[in-house]
Amino acid sequence: MKRKPIDRNARAERKTIDRALSRLGLCSRTEAVEFVRAGRVRVNGLVVRDPERWVVPERDRIELDREQAKERAKLYVALHKPVGYVTTRSDPEGRKTVYDLLGDLGAWLAPVGRLDRDTSGLLLFTNDTDFAARLLEPTSHVAKRYRVEARGRIDDTEFERLRRGVELSDGRTLPARVALLRRSKERTLFELTITEGRNRQVRRMLEAIDSKVLKLARVAFGSLELADLAPGAHRELLARERNALRR
Repeated sequence: MKRKPIDRNARAERKTIDRALSRLGLCSRTEAVEFVRAGRVRVNGLVVRDPERWVVPERDRIELDREQAKERAKLYVALHKPVGYVTTRSDPEGRKTVYDLLGDLGAWLAPVGRLDRDTSGLLLFTNDTDFAARLLEPTSHVAKRYRVEARGRIDDTEFERLRRGVELSDGRTLPARVALLRRSKERTLFELTITEGRNRQVRRMLEAIDSKVLKLARVAFGSLELADLAPGAHRELLARERNALRR
């Protein structure tokens, strides 16, 4: 008897249901897990409650809330986050969130990284999970440039420490770039470019040299510049901007 040829691509097409929903641009993987466990997801007409259930999106009919789950158009948005907003979809303390500024763009969007409540500047959003994952991958070393206003006069010796890396509680920082803009006895204004994404990293780096951040704004993420985007405003990225970030 002649054996049926093995489809060696079939396994590559398979995805867990939570990843499939996320890849379609409908939600985050965390949200997808919640949807599945709540019984809101069907595969080929049957409710599934296991987020790790295997599916082949090109073949299986996947439904969310009884509507066929179709891939959303990819959306890439830059926001100028003002101080006072938290980078989360909802806040149990009732604080303002970045999603209050985005409004309804017709698609689920997730931030590519975060800015803390007291930091302003460029924040990127997308529903392209592969795109976001590449930018956030630690080995990608995407440069983030910040404008820092710090307490006191930071001398060249301390700047050199920042350039070489300083010891933090979670390890030594990678080399950074520093560009002095202005300094006096009371304050120092400079730009700091880092290639990591640790929690409150810039603030902790300044503490490591016995200084303190007074104002902090991210002015560039990779090749993308904040430029003249007004505080609280957002815009879609141009094709050339998206392509530059992919390089």
